[in-house]
Amino acid sequence: MDISKTIAELKKRPDFTDNVGMILIHNGVVRKWSRDEHLDVSDLEIEVNHQLIEELRQEYLQKPGIYEIIVETESGSFQPGDDLLFIIVAGDLREHIKPVLAELLDRIKAEGVSKKEILA
Repeated sequence: MDISKTIAELKKRPDFTDNVGMILIHNGVVRKWSRDEHLDVSDLEIEVNHQLIEELRQEYLQKPGIYEIIVETESGSFQPGDDLLFIIVAGDLREHIKPVLAELLDRIKAEGVSKKEILA
């Protein structure tokens, strides 16, 4: 995903300025070390449940003040530094947007994505 291009396209929507006062972005990347033991990671294998992620996206779109949510992630094998997960949440006020991004991110990671670290 080209984040700048995606945001520019979002801003072209005729109702954007009537509904958006903030855009928050999550860009998850592969760490070079494992979470628990800080061991070197050479690859990360990801399996994505796109249907569940879309269901979550639709659920969170119903929250007050949320204008749009864009999620991009793919299954496959990734190396340290590779982009894994993009989430864009656009809406009216930070009080509405911050919790939606945080909750949606946690649910996608817990329910919609499985991963296996390949140690170096």
